[in-house]
Amino acid sequence: MLCSLHSLSYCSAPSTGALKSSPIINSSRVYKFLRVRCCSSRDKNQEPVTNFGGVQLEETVDLKAAGKLRLDSWISSRIVGISRARVQSSIRSGLVSVNGQVINKASHSVKVGDKVNCTISELQPLRAVPEDIPLDIVYEDDHVLVVNKPAHMVVHPAPGNVTGTLVNGILHHCSLPTVAFKNQEVLSDVEDISDEEELTSSICAAASVRPGIVHRLDKGTSGLLVVAKDEHSHAHLSEQFKLHSIQRVYISLTSGVPSQSSGRVEVPIGRDSNNRIRMTAIPGPIKHGQARYAASRYKVIEILAGGACALVEWRLETGRTHQIRAHAKYLGIPLLGDEVYGGTKNMAMSLLQPRTPPSCHGKLLKLVSGLERPCLHAFALGFIHPHTRDNIHFSRPPPPDFAEALHQLREIGTEKVLGI
Repeated sequence: MLCSLHSLSYCSAPSTGALKSSPIINSSRVYKFLRVRCCSSRDKNQEPVTNFGGVQLEETVDLKAAGKLRLDSWISSRIVGISRARVQSSIRSGLVSVNGQVINKASHSVKVGDKVNCTISELQPLRAVPEDIPLDIVYEDDHVLVVNKPAHMVVHPAPGNVTGTLVNGILHHCSLPTVAFKNQEVLSDVEDISDEEELTSSICAAASVRPGIVHRLDKGTSGLLVVAKDEHSHAHLSEQFKLHSIQRVYISLTSGVPSQSSGRVEVPIGRDSNNRIRMTAIPGPIKHGQARYAASRYKVIEILAGGACALVEWRLETGRTHQIRAHAKYLGIPLLGDEVYGGTKNMAMSLLQPRTPPSCHGKLLKLVSGLERPCLHAFALGFIHPHTRDNIHFSRPPPPDFAEALHQLREIGTEKVLGI
């Protein structure tokens, strides 16, 4: 399917209010929360908190947190399970003070001895309104819509991303009215961690939500995504995702080359206990509540830059959150540009510099530094049409940022893998 890639060329919360005016909450709840959620050795069997609204934190930065540390990072580390985005929203709402002074910058640096007082903002109901956003429509009929999502676009509204999402654009495109999202869909503190199976079931349960987002792509991932335009199509497509019969092909640029040119990764994926926005591959037997079954197939299409990078095809058997990114890290080949999963600029340069003359290092640093997202693209999508029952397939080449990185890496060196 990807042979043509070798020859492709491209052109390139409370909205206001100071801390002192925040509502008083029951002190026993506060102290119980701090005792249970902020201690270093919490009960692993404890149910996760899903709404931190009104929770307060009053604490002094200690020696262990010494050094240059962002305010939002420090608060997130003290309230286990809360999202960093939720903390940032509370800071912007004027609900956090340091040494008695209200701070509204999440990047504010804290130091040893600083006294931090924080109240977590309440979750606000979200409404998705139609917005005139340009969309790359690959296919459309009365029942389904296939969109080529650009990188950096969020699929559906969530705290911190209420407008400018794919849903907002589709509402306008389909001339649909404003829709309200139920709390359990997008108002949870774990809104950025949801498997595709969970996503389809939660949205399907709310008949008022249109258009029907059947699956999603990460904000930084570009490529193909199918949307249901009626209830029957939504249910039919959701069942295909549940049965893993949807054909999905992704391509990526990786830091390093897999030890085997093709293979299958069957390693469960769960939340990283050290970073709540990151998932991690957890080898061994699946333990309840810690990880879920996940399987990915990969194939090296092209070895780039003398073995510093590779163009890799991925086919998903399951739809876990960040599945490709987590499995790529597990294989020791994090995606180029994926700072969260180890594909850092330093790692990329450490692989590229030994394989290139010093005169090229400046250009390479510019290339690597210019990557603002993981180099991952949903290249192909195939499914059975919910009404015609035809098996239909679509594909789209990667966008200019991915294509330019691929082009520059090929200029350094390229080696096509035999059998591809």
